[in-house]
Amino acid sequence: MTTAYPVNGSELTVKHRRTTALDALDLRLGRGVHGLLGPNGAGKTSLIRVLATVAPYQGGRLELLGHDPTTHRGRTAIRRRLGYLPQEFGYYPGFTVREFVAYAAWLKEMPAAEVPDAVERAVARVGLEDRIDRRIKTLSGGMVRRVGIAQAIVNDPDVLLLDEPTAGLDPEQRVDFRALLRELGAHATVLVSTHLVEDVAAACTEVTLLSGGRGAFRGTPRELAAAWDGEAAGDSPIERGYSAVLRRHRLRTGQGVTA
Repeated sequence: MTTAYPVNGSELTVKHRRTTALDALDLRLGRGVHGLLGPNGAGKTSLIRVLATVAPYQGGRLELLGHDPTTHRGRTAIRRRLGYLPQEFGYYPGFTVREFVAYAAWLKEMPAAEVPDAVERAVARVGLEDRIDRRIKTLSGGMVRRVGIAQAIVNDPDVLLLDEPTAGLDPEQRVDFRALLRELGAHATVLVSTHLVEDVAAACTEVTLLSGGRGAFRGTPRELAAAWDGEAAGDSPIERGYSAVLRRHRLRTGQGVTA
């Protein structure tokens, strides 16, 4: 496989007992902000977990940042340059924001001398500098989510994986977060899994749409909006394009037309 793409997968297959979560998916991601869309059960979280090296895949090939994630040496090298925010992340409630983000930096094996400044920079980027010495258990749900984003970006990752990152954020915070995504995407490969297509339209340069573990669409937000067939429902052009692509994919693959 070539290393031209920080994320380079071919025919990725993931199975959970009798269920196929990813079905021979091809995925190549370069620098920029990439949106990952799809209905519940489409395989989005399964894909994110595989790319984060926390879950195995049963078929196909994958290369991340030029390394093989199936080897111990490869996983270690990848994780030093990776940022990851799962849908639900674990944390120690008694930790302060500063302590928790510093702990994440330690897990990523950042040089100790760089950690204090990196922590303050990451916390400031998510707008929590005035809460940096507050215990996490005293924060609101939206603030805790922003702490999760801070720990994901503390090492200035080359690949950043975010699973439903705007859950719990208010509209103003979501606008700020979109601006941060665009900033990060100028220098890194950012993959954002979300149900909110408006976030994709505002911040992403490319969209991958999954349905039933398969790739249903790959292109720009403008191209997704242009896929509308004049019939599919939605409150915005990109929502209508999303619905139209899903409907056509389900008919083509025999998945039916309902979620």
